[in-house]
Amino acid sequence: MSRNLFQILSALAAGITFGFGLSLSGMLNPARVQGFLDVFGAWDPSLAFVLGGAVLVAFIGVQVMKRLRHPAFDDSFHLPANQRIDAPLLIGSALFGLGWGIGGFCPGPAVASLSVGIPQTVLFVITMLAGMALHDRLWSKKP
Repeated sequence: MSRNLFQILSALAAGITFGFGLSLSGMLNPARVQGFLDVFGAWDPSLAFVLGGAVLVAFIGVQVMKRLRHPAFDDSFHLPANQRIDAPLLIGSALFGLGWGIGGFCPGPAVASLSVGIPQTVLFVITMLAGMALHDRLWSKKP
């Protein structure tokens, strides 16, 4: 099998695993996510375990990555070059948080929720993609 096919199959397996984990954890349910974010109302702390598990898995993954020369199916790791905390990062983080709180979705769960077929999810994903395209057109650095 070619290296490119391994890349595609490993990405597919990772995506399926990620989507299954999102479904299993309740992250595909916007009401549950909004309940977690409602710390002054009917707070649902169960997603704190999901977030804690995600941080633990990411921490282990980064530690393993630091010991490797390159990933299994590529020549190098693709890490962000900019590590500055600047105004665009803070504004983008705030917008992400607002969108997550209002919509009950972040990008991964929103795309995974398309499999459920709820019309509001389709609208959310379309507007999310439009926002990403607008950002790329207006603010992304041109090569």
